Amino acid sequence: MTLPAHLLLLADSRLPAGGHAHSGGVEPAVTAGAVRDVAGLADFLRGRLGTSGLVSAALAAAACAHAAGPAWEWARLDAEADARTPSPAQRKASRAQGRSLLRAARGTWPHPALDDLAGLRAPHQPLVQGAATAAAGGTPHQAAAVSAYGSVTGPASAGVRLLGLDPLAVHRVLAGLAPAIDAVAIEATREAAREPADPAGLPALSAPLLDLYAELHVGADLRLFES
Repeated sequence: MTLPAHLLLLADSRLPAGGHAHSGGVEPAVTAGAVRDVAGLADFLRGRLGTSGLVSAALAAAACAHAAGPAWEWARLDAEADARTPSPAQRKASRAQGRSLLRAARGTWPHPALDDLAGLRAPHQPLVQGAATAAAGGTPHQAAAVSAYGSVTGPASAGVRLLGLDPLAVHRVLAGLAPAIDAVAIEATREAAREPADPAGLPALSAPLLDLYAELHVGADLRLFES
């Protein structure tokens, strides 16, 4: 799938949306000793992509599809995102990233859907990704692809910073994950389109260890990342 330049900007980690401050759970995983090297990081990324990555991608696809809908749909979809994020620390991180991304997106791609989302004060990140994709002229499938891509690239970059890993080796891992990223985007789009009027039917896979890591990370004495 080819992404237009607008969406490449949205997927770019250099977008001033605060993503550099979040590790996607890698930092607490490193602290716990679960991620020690490139192989461990690869396993972590694969697991994250297939669980929380799929959930976020489906929410992003649904948000993109609903970008032209009434404002109440955003509150409902935001509640569904909340229900799929059992960890209070992860909910806080998602909303913090959503708020930062919304500020960047509104300044880059002005759109009524982004203005409606601003009424939620701090919407979840996948909702903003979906609405920003629509604002940039993208499709639900492209919104899912942007979200799925970000679910592994951000944590991968954090792994390099935390463990001093070889960036070339980590990018080799990301290249190997490319087919899985595409597959998650396709599945997320299909699930979001299954019952477009009922977001309660979106995927709700869980990753309990990520939830536990997030809560432990909040109380850590020393940390490089917010989450």
